[in-house]
Formats: sequence, C-alpha cells, structure tokens
Amino acid sequence: MSVKAFKLVSAVEREMLMGDKNYINIECIECCGKNLYIGTNDCFIYHFLLDEKTSTAGKITFTATKQLHKYLGFKKPVSELKAASALTRLLVLCDNTITLVNMMNLEPVPTGAKIKGAVTFAVNENPVSGDPFCVEVCIISVKRRTIQMFMVFEDRIQIVKEVFTPEQPCAVAVDGYYLCLALTTQYIILNYNTGVSQDLFPYCSDEKRPIVKRIGRQEFLLAGPGGLGMFATVDGISQRAPVHWSENVIGAALCFPYVVALDDEFITVHSMLDQQQKQTLPFKEGHILQDFEGKVIVATNKGVYILVPLPLEKQIQDLLTSHRVEEALVLAKGARRNIPKEKFQVMYKRILQQAGFIQFAQLQFLEAKELFR
Repeated sequence: MSVKAFKLVSAVEREMLMGDKNYINIECIECCGKNLYIGTNDCFIYHFLLDEKTSTAGKITFTATKQLHKYLGFKKPVSELKAASALTRLLVLCDNTITLVNMMNLEPVPTGAKIKGAVTFAVNENPVSGDPFCVEVCIISVKRRTIQMFMVFEDRIQIVKEVFTPEQPCAVAVDGYYLCLALTTQYIILNYNTGVSQDLFPYCSDEKRPIVKRIGRQEFLLAGPGGLGMFATVDGISQRAPVHWSENVIGAALCFPYVVALDDEFITVHSMLDQQQKQTLPFKEGHILQDFEGKVIVATNKGVYILVPLPLEKQIQDLLTSHRVEEALVLAKGARRNIPKEKFQVMYKRILQQAGFIQFAQLQFLEAKELFR
C-alpha cells in the first residue's frame, strides 16, 4: 500500500549543463551543503550552488546557480567525486588517478599530490586516525586483488596500508577498520588492521552490478541474490530483515526510515521498520542514486533531481486518515530518532489518541482501550 514519502523535484536542467551540446553526459555527482558538483564524460567538473525555497503553500523548489566549470585535461570521463569539506578539497577520480582540487576554484593543489592506480575509491566516514584535518580513503587498486588505504591531507597524501583480497574486488565501503567488499563471487567483511575476513553471502558480479553502501556505524546495505536488499554488520550478521528489490537495481540510498532504490524504470521506497514497499515513482534512464547528508539525489545522463521527503508527521497523519493504524504507529515509533524528545512525546500521545478513536469506531474496543491507556 502506498505512502507519499517523497516528491521528485528538478534541481539542474540539461540546458544549464550542456546547452545544445548533446554529447555531454553526467557521469557522477557530489553534494556538500549547498555545493553541488557534477563530473561529465568530456572531463569537466561543474560547480553549482543549490538554493532551496519553500512556498507559502509548502511547495519546495531548487534553484541551481552555476559558479564555474573546469576542464581536467584528459580525454576520459570524470568517474567519481567526493568532497572533503574539512580540507576544502574535492577528490576527483579520472583516468585511474585521484587528484585533489580546491572546492571553490577547482584548481589542483599546488603540490600536485595525487593517488595513481585507482579503479574506484571510498571515504571512511568513521575514521580511525582522530585527525580532523585528514580524510581516510580506501581505493581498489589497478594491481590485481589489492586494496590500499591512504591518509589525505590538505596538500599531501600518505599510504597507510596495502591489503590483498582472495578474489578481485569491484566495490568497497569503509567503516573504521572494516571494509565491506564485493568480490567476483561473494561479499566479505575485511578488517584491514588485523587481516581477518568474514564471508557474507555469494553474489555474481559478472551478472549484475554489486551495491555496497555504509548506512550507519558498523552497518552496510548490499544488493543480494534474488533481488534482495540485505543488511550486514561488521560482525557478518544481519539485524534487520531484507527488503525486496527488483532484480536489476542500479543504486540504493538511505533516508531514515526509508531505503530508496533505483532500477531502469522506477525509484522504489521501502520502510526499514516493516520492510514493506511504500512508494513507487516512475523514473526512466536514471543511472545515479546517492544520499548526501540526508539529501537523496538521482540523475539521468542529462539532468539532476532531488527526492524531497515529506515531513514524517504529515506521512503519519495520511496513514491515520486512511485508517492504517498499525503502519502509522510503526512509523511514529521509528520517527523518535528524528524528532526532539519533548516534541515527540506530545506528537506520539496525539497519534495514540487518534489511533484509539479509529479503532473504537471500528468496534475494536480492546485495541482502542490499550491505545487510550
């Protein structure tokens, strides 16, 4: 049964990016606060400022203002972008090389510090060094079956560790000392400090794209066999039931309490609280879905869109209006971590009261009595 959890709002129209140059495609995006960065197939980085406005009717719109664009000087696409805001640096992967550029003027750092031989990379959002002016980066190396850990500073880069894997890795996410890796035939958790690894479950990376995503401290979300979105902790166990995706999921993102997935035709929204599919949004030709500090962004080759969550209180109210009491209560309990304690208690009492009246009207007196109590 559907819930209106998100609205899809356009952020960057194709004309702003490419004008009439049809050959330009969006390869990757990064969003940090109001700064939106786009990497293209013709080796340019574009920097936009995103301004969010809410009308008196509650409608949200985004205005993107182009700041500048920069050619990186290769004949290759820009394949990945990650912002390191504490360093005011953007990490740019292009032609197997990670370059450090200034977030504001997109100029490479004067020292020319770079990481060579990277297939893909991930930033450790739960760093182990304790240095606020350092970013920990894990790369899948062009060397076969090799992962490398680096410490990235404002103008220099230092290798920390090189780890070998039993099979060729193709996707990675990091949490502390733990790497969650998609290998050729399976997912594993690897502690790069101790070298201890733990098999999770089989997966064939030749058949479809693996998804490995850190969703919280010591927890990852993975694209499992049979179209399942599987949760795994660093101990190799799952503390949540899986969600049922389509077989050909391209990307996944988290916006609590929802897991959002993208395939070649739809964006689907599942609740982490009861694993049910709550919303389906038609979306053709999408190839990027990512969340940035709670903002979920999707992109086609030509345009960028933002999935704006509707306020949880509004969603709960809609469920109660539809007499879906159980779902409303599950969502209300789940909302506890997003709402200040005092406000939550007032809201929750009101919801229990409304739910009680709904049950009472349906002659479910025992259930109503419990809710009123």
